[in-house]
Amino acid sequence: MVQSITRPTATPAAPKSVSAAKTADAPPAAAKPKAAPAVVEGAASVTAPMPGVIINVLVKKGDTVKVGDAVVILEAMKVENTLTASAGGKVVAVNCTTGDSVKKGDVLVQIG
Repeated sequence: MVQSITRPTATPAAPKSVSAAKTADAPPAAAKPKAAPAVVEGAASVTAPMPGVIINVLVKKGDTVKVGDAVVILEAMKVENTLTASAGGKVVAVNCTTGDSVKKGDVLVQIG
């Protein structure tokens, strides 16, 4: 003899409603643009020769440098480029920090 067993069936839960605010993909908050560094009159500038990322800043404001001293290391296309002082004197402004993305022509360091 075969006995039939009936099990109670669970009623599927109704789908939860999702508010429109949660379903709309909100764009990420826009990053505030960096203020352009002030250019010091009469100071020599070390500029980015190409777009890249600052790997290391080797000087700080007030340091004394000679022509040819390394001031910034810039990585571009997986190559580290050492940027050097184009003039001797005191560093009057450092306009970048490690990790900054820079464009060609950005003023990185100024020497007065």
